[in-house]
Amino acid sequence: MATALTREDFATLEGRKRALREFLFADHAIIRACYDNTHEIAPGVWRSFQPSPARLGKWARRGIKTVVNLRGPKPSAALFLEEEACARSGMTLVNFRVFSREAPSIEMMREARALFDRIEYPALFHCKSGADRVGVVAALYLFFREKRPLDAALKQLSLRYGHVKHGKTGVIDAAFDRYLDHARAKAISLADVDAFLDWAASPAYDPAAIKRDFMGSWWGNFLTERVLRRE
Repeated sequence: MATALTREDFATLEGRKRALREFLFADHAIIRACYDNTHEIAPGVWRSFQPSPARLGKWARRGIKTVVNLRGPKPSAALFLEEEACARSGMTLVNFRVFSREAPSIEMMREARALFDRIEYPALFHCKSGADRVGVVAALYLFFREKRPLDAALKQLSLRYGHVKHGKTGVIDAAFDRYLDHARAKAISLADVDAFLDWAASPAYDPAAIKRDFMGSWWGNFLTERVLRRE
């Protein structure tokens, strides 16, 4: 089994060649080149899949100031290439870890709200495929910063963007559905951000229990885990 690529490896000619191979094939960039899952969330704010160095250069020329990598800072060919491309183009790269098979934690949601307020715009948010993790963050952006009602913001999590709620990634939808049911039963405005965060910080919201109890359909799990191989 090959050892993980390091920054020291990436600094060598052979390591760079390996990084490009891993990015193309192991990270599925060659597949992402066949379709464009890029969409505008709000004016000056975009969502996307993992961009290649060439795409990052194009984003820089379009005026993007900040790139938010929702895959987190784990060393990888994709990260090393992205760091290099952002530095070369003068864009700020922010690593912010989000999970696609977890009910969103209150900590992550609070940190996302703070992130939206401190980064420089225009901005690009991305994960690997542009479907699940970036869908969560896009929904939170519209809810927290654009003041959209939560049910409308959650349309960022849909099959249109490649999100499959019937697979393991549907635990995200299950988590938000708990709050939508609660808010409607209590006649709470779905545009009330503070009410949502108070609920998410309370014992009423148990991300671990939601994950434990959530069951995707067999075909949905097969699609996300075996066919699409979502990260």
